[in-house]
Amino acid sequence: MRLLAFAICLFLSPAAAVAGEFNKKLNLGDSAPAWKDLPGTDGKKHSLADHASRDLVVVVFTCNSCACSEEYEDRIIAFATTHKDRIALVAINVNTIPEDRLDSMKRKAEKRKFPFEYLYDESQQIARDYGATYTPEFFVLDKGRKVAYMGAMDDKTKADAVKERYLELAVESVLKGQKPAKAETPARGCLIRWKRSRD
Repeated sequence: MRLLAFAICLFLSPAAAVAGEFNKKLNLGDSAPAWKDLPGTDGKKHSLADHASRDLVVVVFTCNSCACSEEYEDRIIAFATTHKDRIALVAINVNTIPEDRLDSMKRKAEKRKFPFEYLYDESQQIARDYGATYTPEFFVLDKGRKVAYMGAMDDKTKADAVKERYLELAVESVLKGQKPAKAETPARGCLIRWKRSRD
């Protein structure tokens, strides 16, 4: 089943579009939506304001249940570790199936020794505010907490096939005070499991 889910997620990328159309909610340069008091796997409450001293904040919407997100875990851990002195990486999960609830997240974080915050938003509001659609999906917030990059981490789901490292290049540019050459890319992965409306 997990192999099948992985195969399916490879084909769940949106069709190509011009820059600015991948995200239906945010534009580059917009103020980043702030989260407040989201519970984390460390048993604490976390807010965007906690990272005021950091040069950049990288937000990734991810989850436990997506095979694509699992494929990216090692890359996300490596990125967070490499940039820990200047960048805060914050992972947020909004799915509400049992495999993605906070207790399961805690087991995952402990097993993988995540060197970053792994937060849970049962309301799903923060993902809606960001216009997130997939897991994993990345957002780079500059020092003024404006959106400087959004989209995929790189160009291939399989790590050994990657040729373009979008997130890494965007971060390098923003840290130099420059705009990324490629500031928006289509996210790729599993669709976020939105709650069904009861209206």
